[in-house]
Amino acid sequence: MIQILTFLQLVLIVGVVVYLTVNLIYLVRLEPVSHKLDDPPMVSVCVPARNEERGIQACLLSLLKQDYPNFEVIVVNDHSTDRTGELIRHLAEKNSRLIALEGADLPEGWLGKPFALHQAFQKAKGEILLFTDADPVFEPHALSTAVFTLQERDLDALTLMPKAEFGSFWERAVQPVIFGFIASLTRFKNVNNPDHKSAMGFGAFLMFKRSAYETIGGHEGGKADVLEDVLIAKRLKKAGLKLLVADAKCLFSIRMYYGLREIWTGWRKNMFLAMKRSVTRAMYYVFMVLAFLLTPYLILGWNVVAGTGALWQGLSLLGVVMVSAATIKTCDELGLQRKNACLFPIGAVVMAAIMLNSMIQTLVFSRTEWRGRVYPVADPHSGE
Repeated sequence: MIQILTFLQLVLIVGVVVYLTVNLIYLVRLEPVSHKLDDPPMVSVCVPARNEERGIQACLLSLLKQDYPNFEVIVVNDHSTDRTGELIRHLAEKNSRLIALEGADLPEGWLGKPFALHQAFQKAKGEILLFTDADPVFEPHALSTAVFTLQERDLDALTLMPKAEFGSFWERAVQPVIFGFIASLTRFKNVNNPDHKSAMGFGAFLMFKRSAYETIGGHEGGKADVLEDVLIAKRLKKAGLKLLVADAKCLFSIRMYYGLREIWTGWRKNMFLAMKRSVTRAMYYVFMVLAFLLTPYLILGWNVVAGTGALWQGLSLLGVVMVSAATIKTCDELGLQRKNACLFPIGAVVMAAIMLNSMIQTLVFSRTEWRGRVYPVADPHSGE
């Protein structure tokens, strides 16, 4: 029995490592652009903010310090109950580029973030629209590099992955596993192929040509989408428009969640929806995450305790070495110290638990909760 499990475990590990290696080959990595753009188009940066007092000031200041010559920043205070509105107004008084809006009451059928972004768009003057969150911190060359990439590659839209920042133990244990999981499901060759239906969007950086955004109905076309970033990218690809997904660690960074509680509630709200509400798909991913990051160590221990011999112990050790190499590579990609690779089995268990909790929250309670609002969960309309 243990010999069969050892063999199957090794086959799975080899398959996953080969897939991850090939997938990374197609990852586009942006580098900062240093030269000035000729006749730079107006860019409108749209920022939704609800209870973001912890990070909103650093985010807006980094946007206002861009070396790009022609832009505005529109931030919508979405009925915050903390000091978010006060901080926004204080910055707006000192910076003419910053336009502060008080969010209107949430209409029926809308979710909070899409509606806040829709309000910002209605105020925007730019030929290019950048939709971001209220917690990233941008390098001064971020806008210049993004607009240059959009123009040079003749894109309709650009979505970028940030550098991740980690603080607490649970952030270093769980977040790298989840980020690695998302990256593994993003088939970079396909999402960057205009002729392929696959798409991915990252809410921290979604840039559109205004014409492309209007063609797909903007955020109004997905006003009830919890996964608004992914689904707007899918609508863009479905319309035959050109999208690029790229790594942009040199352009901006983000610390998404602070501690286990925020990690749990933050990912729970949309993880099962990202799996298209499929129990089969969710259980498959739970199995794959645990089988790749946890069970290799258990199989090795079992072989040692059972005294199965040098061959089977060697094969199980080879599996552990390959998994360790993959987790170390993930740490390198994320800018984490390599010693954090030993936390991945713990992160895998927590991620699996979040997946299951997200499934229960959606199927049993038919709702999702975020930023103090509870929304009913409808069937996703993006099964394409």
